[in-house]
Amino acid sequence: MIDHLSTYATDFAATREFYDRVLPMLGYERNVDLVATFDPEWPERRICAYGVGAKPTFWVVEVKEVSTPRHVALSAGSEDAVRAFHAAGLAIGAPDHGAPGPRPQYHPGYYGAFLLDPDGNNVEAVFHAHAA
Repeated sequence: MIDHLSTYATDFAATREFYDRVLPMLGYERNVDLVATFDPEWPERRICAYGVGAKPTFWVVEVKEVSTPRHVALSAGSEDAVRAFHAAGLAIGAPDHGAPGPRPQYHPGYYGAFLLDPDGNNVEAVFHAHAA
């Protein structure tokens, strides 16, 4: 249903480093790096994107002011991938926002972990063992 989405970063370098470390655990890689020369108001604005293979799915856009924090849940291929995502984030100092584990309140087989990115966005890795 969703083709792609964006999040925003006031500390672009730190945010890119966060996603560079945690997203490979879920099979994503950074596949776009660009500077918004097309934007006359901020032609040096940095943008990057991540995806599986060549298709960019998750974009990070540099901004000057913090925006309202958001939540994004990214699919994981296994519980091990969820744990690896969480461990990679903790290893670089990302705040824990929910340890890896089952979340039966959502549905049986829901296994997730949560981290906060440098702008306070709630980033989740989730594996659905058997959706209800």
